Amino acid sequence: MTDIKNKYETVFVVDTSIGEENVSAVIEKFKTLIESNGTLEKVDDWGKRRLAYPIDYKTEGHYVLIEFTSAPDFPAELDRVYKITDSLIRSLIIAKES
Repeated sequence: MTDIKNKYETVFVVDTSIGEENVSAVIEKFKTLIESNGTLEKVDDWGKRRLAYPIDYKTEGHYVLIEFTSAPDFPAELDRVYKITDSLIRSLIIAKES
């Protein structure tokens, strides 16, 4: 029963103060992590946007939306990696209706 796949959507905001090259590296890191644990459906790079409200005195972030399919236990691991990545301001993972 391990071949059950669910659809998910994740949005994360990368701190732009780390520099453009490092922002790209962080995005690539998460794309690779998701690909190795599931299937990337769509990557939507929204670019640098103003935050709705300051978070830790930051007013801008680089937004990325990724749609993917994976086993039900992977989003918990992805969330754990999000939490230990210092250059992320915010992240969210949502299970989509199939």
